[in-house]
Amino acid sequence: MAITFTKQIGNKAQIAVWEITESEEQLIELLTGEGDEWKEEIEEISLSSSPAHRVERLAVIALVQSLFDEPVHIGHHENGSPYIENNSTHISISHTKGLAAVIIAPQQEVGIDVESIERDFSAVQKKALGSREIEELSDDGQQRNTQLALYWCAKEAIYKRMGVSGVDFSKDIHIERFSVKEEGEIDAVFTYPIEDEDIASGDRQSERTEKELTLQYRFLNNYAIVWTTE
Repeated sequence: MAITFTKQIGNKAQIAVWEITESEEQLIELLTGEGDEWKEEIEEISLSSSPAHRVERLAVIALVQSLFDEPVHIGHHENGSPYIENNSTHISISHTKGLAAVIIAPQQEVGIDVESIERDFSAVQKKALGSREIEELSDDGQQRNTQLALYWCAKEAIYKRMGVSGVDFSKDIHIERFSVKEEGEIDAVFTYPIEDEDIASGDRQSERTEKELTLQYRFLNNYAIVWTTE
């Protein structure tokens, strides 16, 4: 296992990406070589019926641990988002076949997503894009697939960053026009409900608000990586 990409964002956040080359057995050996700190996590992962999923999750633990001097343990909120049980550092995780990616920050919430651009993203157009976003897609097949990969990664990173349930990717997350380069920025607007208490009546009323975000992206071999620290 080797770190293929790292990035410091100011002095506040850090990204690390690892190429997964080990087998499940090798990863377990790596994690148990210095004790039984991750015994419970390994036992829980072993319950998964997917060998590929087990490898990816084991790789995530190894990657996260490489960023800390002391053993840390990953828990999950009710909505599935990860947190570090014994450390206040914020974290977001993504993994796919062959790659694991993590972003950590001491204070601000973060989000990251990674996908292989060799995957067919045609279904993303229907389930995750608004009409204006669809209009901005290229007519070239490969270019279109790469655009869709970035759209999906960006919306996933925002969803992870915000931690709001019931999000409709096509209606609630709007990606501004962007040009596909080796690396760059993507601007977005996330619209989501908030609850305000009506002081006079004592009722709670649902309202909607917007948050503007800027995401960073880059391609690493055949993978697209998108993250945000805003």
